[in-house]
Amino acid sequence: MKAPNSFKHFGFLLLFGLLTSVPLFAQLDKTGGSTTTTGSWIAPKVEEMPDMKMGPFVRLADGGILTVFKTKSLISQDEGKTWTEYTIFSDPEKFEISDERALIRTRKGTIILAFMNMKERANWNWQEKISDSPGATLPTYAVRSLDGGKTWEKAQKLHDEWTGAIRDMIETKNGSIVFTSMKIRHNPGRHSVLTYTSKNEGKSWTPSNIIDLGGIGHHGGVTEATVEQLKDGRLWLLMRTNWGTFWEAYSKNEGITWSGFNPTKISASSAPGLIKRLQSGRLVLVWNPRFPQGKIEYPLSGGDNQWSEIPASNHREELTIAFSDDEGKSWSKIVVIAQIGKQRWLSYPYIFEQKPGVLWITTMQGGLRIKLNEKDFIR
Repeated sequence: MKAPNSFKHFGFLLLFGLLTSVPLFAQLDKTGGSTTTTGSWIAPKVEEMPDMKMGPFVRLADGGILTVFKTKSLISQDEGKTWTEYTIFSDPEKFEISDERALIRTRKGTIILAFMNMKERANWNWQEKISDSPGATLPTYAVRSLDGGKTWEKAQKLHDEWTGAIRDMIETKNGSIVFTSMKIRHNPGRHSVLTYTSKNEGKSWTPSNIIDLGGIGHHGGVTEATVEQLKDGRLWLLMRTNWGTFWEAYSKNEGITWSGFNPTKISASSAPGLIKRLQSGRLVLVWNPRFPQGKIEYPLSGGDNQWSEIPASNHREELTIAFSDDEGKSWSKIVVIAQIGKQRWLSYPYIFEQKPGVLWITTMQGGLRIKLNEKDFIR
């Protein structure tokens, strides 16, 4: 099924989403809960972690926790209270790690980081007459460490084209490493998704087919994907769109090729989600719904072939969570875990299972830093 490329399809798509998406909430009940240091409301049984790093995080072999920032890897031996810095690049003046990045520690102990290099961001010049930004570059890189993040090998550039975001990375049952990336497309300008797969612990990478479902605009197309492996071995990709729901794709060969492009039943804003397999075996999804809880409308952006070809909800004022016991076929009750305070948005989540059933959830936009227990949200 190809994504709609004209406004006349938008009414159908909106109706399709309303009829098939995850059911709408009741009106948000803010009884209980608490207020964070940034003024956000967080739900009952959610705890703020003030001053925590943004993430993503990985657990090291010695029990430490690792994250990254700018040109450094940061390691904590006290569950995030204090951090020790290590230099990632031999020529740090040439690199700056993007806020949108992906990080993993493989079963063999290799640390792999995928990121956009902000120091090479160039030629973004969106031109309204052609709905495009010719020559825009923001490269995708990968770099690895064999000693728990203290020293790092030379970073590998995987492509030069403008990378809108890098959001997620997994290790498959067969030991392949797969991470999500993007490439801008031109004539007209729009975004596309691809993945990179490594079968040798990040020494080399194979790009997938490019997922280009059409669209027009600097926020048009498919973007900002999250990925997990299903129990049947397939990889499941969920992509941000402007079309009212996440769209999905599947891979039967460790992310080398993707097919089965369709809208899901998960109502979603034009903002990314993150899906993770927990130690319990459940899937957890954290994302921004298309509309505020209890409502069926929100001011729309786009529809002008600049932002996007159709008007889209950019709702990011609430962050929600749900769990699935059946590989994403159905989901637990959707719960709003946070609502904006002083911030404009709460979005771009990271999820870290700090210990079995205890989730750290942090966001790039809005600076949310919280933790919660899986068992409190699966009834």
